[in-house]
Amino acid sequence: MTSAQIRQSFLDFFREKQHTIVPSSSLLPDAPNLLFTNAGMNQFVPIFLGQQKPPWKPARVADTQKCIRAGGKHNDLEDVGLDTYHHTFFEMLGNWSFGDYFKREAIEWAWELLVERWKFPPQRLYATVYKPGPGEPSEFDREAHDHWAHLFREADLDPAVHVLNGGKADNFWMMGDTGPCGPCSEVHVDLTPDGDTRGELVNKGDPRCIEIWNLVFIQFNANPDGSFTPLPQRHVDTGMGFERVTAIIQGTNNFVDFSGTISNYETDIFRPIFNELEKLSGKRYASMLPTVGRLCETPAADTPALQNQNTQEQVDIAFRVIADHIRALSFAIADGIVPSNEGRGYVLRRILRRAFSYGRTLGFHEAFFFKLVDVVARTMGDIFPELRAKQKKIRDTIRREEELFNKTLDVGIDKYNRVVGGIFALKGFFAGEPIIQEHALDDFWLPRKPFFREAARLFLQRVRSFSKQQLEFICSDFKRFARELIQLRNTSQREVIVAAASVISGEQAFELAEERRNQRRRRRGESRADEISRLRLSRGGSSR
Repeated sequence: MTSAQIRQSFLDFFREKQHTIVPSSSLLPDAPNLLFTNAGMNQFVPIFLGQQKPPWKPARVADTQKCIRAGGKHNDLEDVGLDTYHHTFFEMLGNWSFGDYFKREAIEWAWELLVERWKFPPQRLYATVYKPGPGEPSEFDREAHDHWAHLFREADLDPAVHVLNGGKADNFWMMGDTGPCGPCSEVHVDLTPDGDTRGELVNKGDPRCIEIWNLVFIQFNANPDGSFTPLPQRHVDTGMGFERVTAIIQGTNNFVDFSGTISNYETDIFRPIFNELEKLSGKRYASMLPTVGRLCETPAADTPALQNQNTQEQVDIAFRVIADHIRALSFAIADGIVPSNEGRGYVLRRILRRAFSYGRTLGFHEAFFFKLVDVVARTMGDIFPELRAKQKKIRDTIRREEELFNKTLDVGIDKYNRVVGGIFALKGFFAGEPIIQEHALDDFWLPRKPFFREAARLFLQRVRSFSKQQLEFICSDFKRFARELIQLRNTSQREVIVAAASVISGEQAFELAEERRNQRRRRRGESRADEISRLRLSRGGSSR
């Protein structure tokens, strides 16, 4: 199926279930506390709060909602391009019930669409239900568990394997500290070649087993005293990642071949943008994706504008970043959000400039980004007509921003190179002023995280031991620099940890060290007790 067919199939399915198909709301939210519309439920909050009555009969709707997650609580910006699935802009497919149907129908229809309509192999599906841990609210969601267990049992699958419990973090939704809330039930898909992980990868942060649909059952009100009371009306709020489900269907050739890497970018959603970018840059997208961990774990992987490397890996990262960001910018500007120096406008400007910077990896030194607007309008304009209606405004806005930024970027890169050169030469340690003045990053729009990471990496190439005084004189934000040293150190650089931690006072130093220990334990799959036992044995001591 094409992505357009998948989207239409979802909407048609719920139309058959007597849902009214409503248009996406604007990316410019009504809620003053939101930068952007970031979820399908945003436009329905007044109904959930009882401030409005649903105008539809029956009171059930479905839609595809435009979403941006960049800035604020939900911020995926720095991860975009470095893996297979993060985006700033995405579509959220959803269905809602406002005091109408509840858990049984929501779960049965989810199964019907996935297994019977789209032909997802049921043995690859896992459902999670809420089971509170110590001190967590409410009670075990027995109703949702029993509905899922029945469906898996009918498919000759063991519910004990395919229906898993989750705590508050993954399976209990709250609008805020108080107000409407309730348990949720997630659907996960096993994408491993054999599809037999028996639920062991569910909610483990492993891209080989990912969540595709979240069914939220809003049935309680959270009170200020911490108690929960039943709502007079119960609601259903579901969300499915459109790019993610498209990647699974297309990436497996309709569930025939699970041997490859499933990527949101390996779909007909992004291919037209890649085609145009290949024409403009003269470079090709080779589908190089992470194999071990995320690409950003390699030193300076996200500094294409600030380094001379031009490997295929860096080219492919740039393709993904640019393709994602042109969608976000096109949709945001079409909805009246424009780049500026504050609020959501500043976030939009950051996205723009991140794309421009990555354009240097592809050899662009003149305005190019605005030329991709036409392909976005052509491929997405049927379902979102505002893209074509505002096409000229989008192009003109992006071109103006791009030309302005290009005037300052070269100056910023020169400043960066001079700073790094000073670190290489070990000059200025005791000059009375830090080598790296953080305000320079703002003056020339140099991304802070990659800047400090690159500076720390180059420093470690030359220096293996240094004093607290030297470290403090390297940069004005020496704590941040030290954090990057810790991230980059290896087992042969123990002195780096000692020196870096010495400039981070007390609790902060402990938290950083503990964070690194936890990361090592997770990689080894061992507990704290296992680690202590292993270290004692390695030193010739008793394991007891």
